[in-house]
Amino acid sequence: MVLTVDVGNTRIKAAVFEGSTALENFIFEKNELAEEIKKILEKFQNCSDLVVSSVGNVEKQSFLNFENRLNVHFFTHEDIFPFNNKYATPKTLGIDRMILAAGAALQFPKQNRLVVDAGTCITYDFIDENDNYLGGAISPGLRLRYEALHNFTARLPLLTLENPDSYIGNSTAQAIHSGVVNGFVYEIDGFIDEYRANFSNFIIILTGGDADFLAKRLKNTIFANSNFLLESLNQTFQYKINND
Repeated sequence: MVLTVDVGNTRIKAAVFEGSTALENFIFEKNELAEEIKKILEKFQNCSDLVVSSVGNVEKQSFLNFENRLNVHFFTHEDIFPFNNKYATPKTLGIDRMILAAGAALQFPKQNRLVVDAGTCITYDFIDENDNYLGGAISPGLRLRYEALHNFTARLPLLTLENPDSYIGNSTAQAIHSGVVNGFVYEIDGFIDEYRANFSNFIIILTGGDADFLAKRLKNTIFANSNFLLESLNQTFQYKINND
C-alpha cells in the first residue's frame, strides 16, 4: 500500500492506494499533519511507502519522523517524469504541476491534454500528444479573487463562495458573486476554446478543490476529477519505480 500526500497552499490532501485503487481519501489542516498521518497508518498498517508532493510551507522533517514506519519519498525536479519538459524555466515549475502533467501523460496517452487545477490558484498545464510539456498559465483562484476585492478596496465586503442568481448582480454582494464566479468560468472556457482552436485530439482534465463546483458550469466537455493529483502522485510513483 502507498500513502500519497499532497501539501497544497491551503490544506493537505492524502489517499491510500492499493495498486491503482484508492481505498480512502483524507483532507486536513497543516497543523494536523502528524496526528492525521499517525491515524492513517494505524488504520492501514500495510502501508509501505509515503509519497509526498509539496508546494506548501511544511517542514520535510514532519514526514521524515515516520521513516521508522515506512519509506518516505519526496518528488523533486530531479526525478524521472513521463514527459519532456519544454518549460523555459524548468526548475521553477511547481512539483504539483509536474505531477498533474505526469498523471495526464500516463492516464491519457497519445492525446493533447490540458489539466486545469482549480485551487488556491488556478493552473493550466498543457502536454501535447507527443508527451511534450509546453507550459500553461497561472491565475488567482476563487478564494483569492474574493479576498483581493476586499483587501484592495475600501468598502467591498469579504464574501464566501456562492452561486450568483444572475449574471446581472442587483446588489453589491450579487455583483461580486457574479464577477468572481462568472468571470472565473468565462476565463476557463476561454482558455479551453483557445486550445481547442489550435489542437485536435484534445482532452480537458479539471481537478482541484473547486472542480466539483465548476464542472457543471463550464460549457466545454471536460473530465472532472477532484482527486486527480493524488491519483497522479500514485501513478507517477509507480512509473518512477519501474523506470529507475
